[in-house]
Amino acid sequence: MKAAAHPSCPCGSGRTLEQCCGRYLAGEPAPDAEALMRSRYTAYVLGDEAHLLATWHPETRPDSLGLATEGGPRWLGLTVKRHVVTAPDRAEVEFVARYRAGGRGHRMHESSRFVREHGRWYYVDGELAESG
Repeated sequence: MKAAAHPSCPCGSGRTLEQCCGRYLAGEPAPDAEALMRSRYTAYVLGDEAHLLATWHPETRPDSLGLATEGGPRWLGLTVKRHVVTAPDRAEVEFVARYRAGGRGHRMHESSRFVREHGRWYYVDGELAESG
């Protein structure tokens, strides 16, 4: 009898969801900004708005993200370009996320800023790269 396959993590790490982002979605603090960013991408894929809001810094966090609405993007893949620690409790992660919306493929290229407070990393904001 063949064992049930464990789903691979949507963040593209090559590990299973439970070995990778699943533990952060369950509430374990991410060890660094890149791990948090990957877990946030996974949360978008899975529609986990609670994780996204909980890991968004209170000063920039929206009231809601509306992930439950139909017709949202279908996330296709993530590539982390770089992870730079800019200060002891600050970091930036540049990434490209591919998605399909309205029948067309798109790329979101962003440099995100993160801050660590009380041992937890939070997404602060990001700058989208110019496309073209």
